[in-house]
Formats: sequence, C-alpha cells, structure tokens
Amino acid sequence: MKRATVRQGRQLALSMAVMLVVSGSVQGWQADPPSKKPPPSSYASVNEPDFATTMSRMSNAKAGIMQRQKSLLQERYDLSDKPAKGVTMSRGKPIQEGVRVKLKSGSSWQQLAGMTPEEIKNKDLFPAGFMPLPHPNHPEGGMLFPHFEIERIKQQDNRDLTRFDLDFDLPDPFLPEFPQGIYLTTRPDLGDVSKGKLVTLDNYYELFNGLLNPKQLDGLRLLLTPFPQQQFNATADRRSVRPSQGVACFDCHANGSTNGATHLVGDIRPQEFRHRIETPTLRGVNIQRLFGSQRALKTVEDFTEFEQRAAYFDGDPVIATKKGLNILDRGSQVHDMAEFEELLDFPPAPKLGWDGKLDPAKATEEEMRGQAVFFGKGQCSSCHTPPYYTDNSMHNLQAERFFKPRMINGMMATADGPIKTFPLRGIKDTPPYMHDGRLLTLNDTVEYFNLVLGTKLSDQEKQDLVAFMRQL
Repeated sequence: MKRATVRQGRQLALSMAVMLVVSGSVQGWQADPPSKKPPPSSYASVNEPDFATTMSRMSNAKAGIMQRQKSLLQERYDLSDKPAKGVTMSRGKPIQEGVRVKLKSGSSWQQLAGMTPEEIKNKDLFPAGFMPLPHPNHPEGGMLFPHFEIERIKQQDNRDLTRFDLDFDLPDPFLPEFPQGIYLTTRPDLGDVSKGKLVTLDNYYELFNGLLNPKQLDGLRLLLTPFPQQQFNATADRRSVRPSQGVACFDCHANGSTNGATHLVGDIRPQEFRHRIETPTLRGVNIQRLFGSQRALKTVEDFTEFEQRAAYFDGDPVIATKKGLNILDRGSQVHDMAEFEELLDFPPAPKLGWDGKLDPAKATEEEMRGQAVFFGKGQCSSCHTPPYYTDNSMHNLQAERFFKPRMINGMMATADGPIKTFPLRGIKDTPPYMHDGRLLTLNDTVEYFNLVLGTKLSDQEKQDLVAFMRQL
C-alpha cells in the first residue's frame, strides 16, 4: 500500500513539473515560442562544424546556387558577346558595347525618362539590372575570384584560390583584361612595366629590381604575400579543399588594378543588408583623398591596414584572431605598401591634354560632342571633375526613389547610401561599373545616370557620351 502511494506521488510530481515547464513558470523562466528565431548577431560563430560534412553539404548545394544566380543575370542582362568595333582596352581586349540591361515588358528608355520616380516605383518599372546586385551566394558571401586569376596563380605560385562552394558569376567579356598593364608615375617613359605578365612573388623581383627603391620593392613584396583570410585559411571552416596560405592584396587588385573579383563589404549588419563590392582599381590612388566605396578612409595607409585587419575577415576581430590575423607594422610595412600603391598610374590617354580634356586636333567630332554633353546637359562633371574626373567626395544618388525594397537571392535591395566618386580616368579598362558591378557596359552606365539624374539625353547624346568616356 505504501509503495503504491509513493509511486502515485512521484507520478503526480512529475506531471506537475512537466506542466510547469510547458507553461514556462519554473522560477520565472519563460520558454521561447517554437517559431521565434534568435535575433541576428554582429559576430560570426567561432564553432567549427565537421569540415568533411560541411564541404559535402556545400559542394552538393553549389549547382543549385550557381543556377539561381545565372538565372538572375539572364533575367537582368543581355549577356551575349558583342564587342565594339575598333575599340579595345589598353592591352587589346575588346570592349563590350550596347545597353545590356533589359527593360520590363512594355516599357522603353524614352518612356522611363519621361516618368517621375514615384510613377516608376508604383508601376514597378525600374529595370532589374539597375537594382543592387547580390553576391553569387549572398547569405554566405566571401572573396570570390574569376577563373583566369585562379588558373594563373596555380601556375605561378602553386596556390589554389578555388572555392568548393561557389564559382564566379559574371562572364569573361564583361570583366577587365587580364593581366592589366602597370604604369608608374615615376617612369611614364617606360609604358607598361609588367611586360604582359601577372606580377606575383614568382617574378616581382625580376621585373622591378632596378625600377623601384628598396622600400617600394619591399612594399610590392608584401602586397603579393598571401595572408590568412575568412574563406582561405587553415581552419576547418575555410572554403577551400586544402588548408590555405591565404590571399594577397594583388589577388584581387591584380597588377595593381582589378580583375573583377567580388566580395561583401564588412561594415554592415545583418548579412542581407551587406553590399556586394566589385574590386576597384588601385590606379591613381596618389590623386585620391578617399578610399573604400563607402568607408571614406582618409589615407591609402588607412585603407591598406583596414583591408588586412577588417575586410579580410568580414569586419569581425574575433574570427580574425582565430583564423590568423596578420598585424602589419604601420611605420614600416604599411608605409612601404602604400608607397608602392601611390606609384600606380592611370593608363595613357593620348587624346587628352594636360587639363584632362580632349585635344581638338586629335579627337573625333563624336568625341568632342560627347565632351560637351559631359560638361553640360549630362551633368557628369558635377562630380567627375578633370583632370582625373573625381571630386574626391561622396554622393548619395537616392536611387531607392525608383523602387520598393525587396529580397533578391538573399540580399535586401534597398538604399545604397553615399558612394565615393571614383575617378573616370582609364574607365574603359575596368568594367563592370558601379560599386557592386551591376552595370556591365558604359552604355548601361549612361542609361542609369540619365534616368537617376533626369537629364533626358537623346540617343545621339548618349552615344557621343560613351565615345568621350572611352578616351579618358
């Protein structure tokens, strides 16, 4: 009898405990509703899942992710190879011509130019190719390199920049020529000092010994030296098959310019609000006073140190410590790297005079008309002032006036905010355009600004403007 009573008492106590836990009333503890997700954290997790399991899962998901991005690009753009006749980049790669952004069904550029931003927004007519461009896998993000950079680095440095989870997304015809030439402010008489080679640790000394002073030469060595980075490192949460030495500054800024490599900015949270960033060229940093598309860093030394300390690790110092933060000495190493960067000149522009404007004796009528549009009706010179075609400032175009915020492949397409005025010297060498690479050609760029600025250019004025910018 006693045993039955004890057993019944235990069962009653257990039932009451379960009821209390379910109701969330044990010592004031409240259970989270099953469907509630924890708020996003500013920090990435330092826990490492099993590498083999992660690689298998992400490798299997790769085809679907890349197909989703390919479909987005095909929906937005005409991706066919249509080189302009008689126009090339500095080392001979054909330049793509024509407007590649596709219009919404039933709309035209002329029609859009005659509408107010509110009308375009309410009717959802803002071209998809003018919207912010997501990373190929925006929820994951990270540095991503074009195949030609990956292949050449394998050959020369025996490093592998392949990611097992992603491939680069934009087609080769819309990327810069590879490798680009190197022009030095100190030796303009030499022209391209790269001799058509991709400069790496394998050949930099052979190419530059005797052209640079010892500080500049060591700065170049450091710019070519791989250091651990978020996706390329020795930890189990890397995105390369083998443990990696890391990446070098010039893996993205190939030959001191750009190869079109992409990343996500590190200074925005949560993840869906981070912007894709297309690698800008380092040519002409000596005449610039702002660095970074939105960060407004004030010196090239600040920029160099920021890249190593923060951008390499998505702006997360905890992860940086775990994966192998490389702390550079500001007074020697950073200084030397910046000193070399400040030697990188724009490519030759034989039709420009000392003031950055066209020499009438060398320019065509079309180019001269385009220059008049640039400094007049087109309003381009309001921000892009000669001779280098930048005002060293930042401007907010407020393009969000034209569309309602929306999720696109894991990215929240919304306001860009203030963006640095990048120099236009050498612009034909560095497609795609805008800070995130959303505009594939100069023709696309003209259409974008014609709409956003409301300049109402004619078709002929647009063509003339493109002809002018190709000479910068």
